[in-house]
Amino acid sequence: MKLYGTVVGTTGVSEVTIEGEQIVSLCPASSASVPSNLVIAPGFIDIQINGYGGLSFGTPEVTPEALDYVVRAQRRIGVLFICPTVCTTSHENTIHALRMLSEARRDPELAHAVPCYHLEGPYIGKEDGPRGAHPLPHVRPPDWDEFRRFQDAAEGKIGIITLGPEQPGAIPFIERLVESGVIAAIGHTGATPEQIRDAVAAGARLSTHLGNGSHARIDRHPNYIWEQLAADELCASIIADGHHLPPSVVKCMVRAKGVDRTILVSDAVAAAGLPPGVYPSEGKEIEVLPNGRVQMKGTPYLAGSGLILSEGVGNTVRFAGVSLAEAVQMATRNPASLLGLGETIGTVAPGREANLVLFRWNEQECSLDVESVVVRGRLIRVDEMEDATRPAGHQAF
Repeated sequence: MKLYGTVVGTTGVSEVTIEGEQIVSLCPASSASVPSNLVIAPGFIDIQINGYGGLSFGTPEVTPEALDYVVRAQRRIGVLFICPTVCTTSHENTIHALRMLSEARRDPELAHAVPCYHLEGPYIGKEDGPRGAHPLPHVRPPDWDEFRRFQDAAEGKIGIITLGPEQPGAIPFIERLVESGVIAAIGHTGATPEQIRDAVAAGARLSTHLGNGSHARIDRHPNYIWEQLAADELCASIIADGHHLPPSVVKCMVRAKGVDRTILVSDAVAAAGLPPGVYPSEGKEIEVLPNGRVQMKGTPYLAGSGLILSEGVGNTVRFAGVSLAEAVQMATRNPASLLGLGETIGTVAPGREANLVLFRWNEQECSLDVESVVVRGRLIRVDEMEDATRPAGHQAF
């Protein structure tokens, strides 16, 4: 199979040749008649996604079919790899969610789309603000024996865990995570600068949605945000929706961390992908606004993210003044490198697996329109994709 278009970060039209599941050659196109307005990029990678389209990975009702639904729905927006994220909940609910995800991964197609899981909590900061919407009764200090039970339920596929360095025992816990090959991420934390430095020294590699899961007001200079921005050992994931972080903050964070150490995430909740409206959620009502903002009904308080990652790419170009290629890198090569998959996915190059997104780029609006994706060498046009069917009996709303 041959594809024609401008490979992101290059100029001119290229010919990408795919044989089987691999890209075998990349060269300038020989014909002037091939389409020139199509951009070819690596498939997007979302390392933090809690749910989508009314489904959540962390509820007691979660089933293997939920993962299949979200994976297929995400393909429409160019996201070919996800790290399903399970947030703070009871021990029993966490075990159940991880078992359901692992059961789903027995399908080879889903196993390919899900390199690992992200456990966000329960070992996070307890204070109001840093804790965010995570339920206080289930927040607790790190427990290695409990984590091993989580990992057993996950069949070894917990690849990222977000925790607060201020929790008792967090630093030796991070050291054990690193020894076991799990990425330790700092997030939902009110840690002191010294505790942040200790976590980095212990091997923490990621700041989870930096600037969120924090106090509304902090000391202007010695604080956990500046400390993480200054730590070159840490990549920073950010939610570039214009709601979680103002555009000016996105710009400053990207400039501070640099393109190579910034990762775009959606942090999408079940409300993502739903039409504007009011939906019940855990005895409360949340509101999805026309601009995609998800908030508690009748309040200005966020109730999670409604972002889709392809929009985050365009927003980052607009907010941070980076190029399209740089924004795409933050959603492809950077997360692939963090996950240790940089030799397989995340770039368009001979020898890499053929997982691609083909889209039209609107430079004036900084938006992209996905035309098709390539999954392990198989071309799938968006307009020919079957609508993902939401599994019955598992509807968050």
